[in-house]
Amino acid sequence: MSASAPGPGGAAVPVVLSLGANLGDRAAALAAAVAELRAADGLVVDAVSEPLASAPVGEVLEQPEFLNLVVLARTSLPPRELLALCHEVERRGGLDRSVKVPGGPRPIDVDVVAHGATVLEEPDLVLPHPRAHERAFVLAPWAQLDPGAVLPGPRGGPVRELLESLAGEGA
Repeated sequence: MSASAPGPGGAAVPVVLSLGANLGDRAAALAAAVAELRAADGLVVDAVSEPLASAPVGEVLEQPEFLNLVVLARTSLPPRELLALCHEVERRGGLDRSVKVPGGPRPIDVDVVAHGATVLEEPDLVLPHPRAHERAFVLAPWAQLDPGAVLPGPRGGPVRELLESLAGEGA
């Protein structure tokens, strides 16, 4: 993989990626994943948030704390190709998706939060990410990087307002 800007075949679409890890050296896993994203064809990383520690969410609560960050980038890749890139970064980071437990521990996780204003609902790809609006570990780093950010879609809105509503709920 080599770094390159979106080519003439596709306009640069802004994307938001959320990365998390809670097994092994979390900071090193995140750094390696960001380095792979920076080197990927068709993706230009514009900003990376500071890491944020967060408690696990979901049904598997007996696991180590997560370290999360958000990456703002531009891509010429369509949503499915960007998802495939994220899955490849996960695979190289030690995640076996065939045994991945939803909400369970993982060495690395790379989610597509938003792909421009795309709204898509398919069995294996939902955009924007269906739970981004309720995840402070996504919204807080995103707001840090882009205070005027807006999550697209029916559950979206200004990222800062979504984050404030979570704080009001005690999340």
